[in-house]
Amino acid sequence: MEIKMEIKPEVKKFFDQDTNTFSYVVKDPTSNFCAIIDSVLNFDAPSGSTSFAAADEIIEYVNSNSLKVEWIIETHVHADHLSAAPYLKSKLGGKIAIGENVTIVQNVFGKVFNAGTDFELDGSQFDYLFKDNEIYKIGNIDAIAISTPGHTPACMTHIIGNSAFVGDTIFMPDQGTARADFPGGDAKILFKSIKKLLSLPDEMQLYMCHDYAPNGREIKYQSTIAEERAKNIHVNDKISEDEFVAMRSKRDKTLGMPRLILPSVQVNMRAGNFPKPDDNGTIYLKLPVNLF
Repeated sequence: MEIKMEIKPEVKKFFDQDTNTFSYVVKDPTSNFCAIIDSVLNFDAPSGSTSFAAADEIIEYVNSNSLKVEWIIETHVHADHLSAAPYLKSKLGGKIAIGENVTIVQNVFGKVFNAGTDFELDGSQFDYLFKDNEIYKIGNIDAIAISTPGHTPACMTHIIGNSAFVGDTIFMPDQGTARADFPGGDAKILFKSIKKLLSLPDEMQLYMCHDYAPNGREIKYQSTIAEERAKNIHVNDKISEDEFVAMRSKRDKTLGMPRLILPSVQVNMRAGNFPKPDDNGTIYLKLPVNLF
């Protein structure tokens, strides 16, 4: 895996305050080709209504800069927001892509939501499934998808030049790491994934998927490998695997379920598509009772 740190993609961040989610447009500096990473569909849970303010902001940016979308990437099957990937594809084109281990997530949550025989468990809802260490192109840039499971089985980090888009693999140093207690999650696997990530060059720029501004500080979205290794409160160079697993397991037991996990996973395991309408023409999402 050859990382070309001299290549600096042009990165535009977008922040959805309701879900504390960062989305990114990542542009090849030598062309107008770009990728969109971790988009957000606005969803009002009490009413069940959707809207497109977050996605439309990305569309306006892409169109006003005459960009050409090659990829609409999900770093994993998100449990805290719904993806706007199909809407973005309908407006901008591009391939909706995720890691190949999405099939593990589909097998688990297909059963959780009793999705039926018409819900394929092979990732075919997505246009493309990345393999571990796969090299792909954004314009003239070689990007690399590396598997970093633990938070979910399908988590991937995307390395694009001197920048890595880490999803929920790691957070800002003062926030630490994401939980590992979802179905298919594993604290030991997460620790190994983070150590693989922290073996990248010290100056590698890391772009977060979320930030929750601990201790009232301002929202931040960018760190480096060096900063994480030195200061991450959960996985710095002085913390062992056993210490991390003990901390993560204890902490996860205190956490409530994400506010939008049930609608998010149902939609995101379908590449951002909703289930088919019932015979009355209305789309429904399921709410399993006493399952979690």
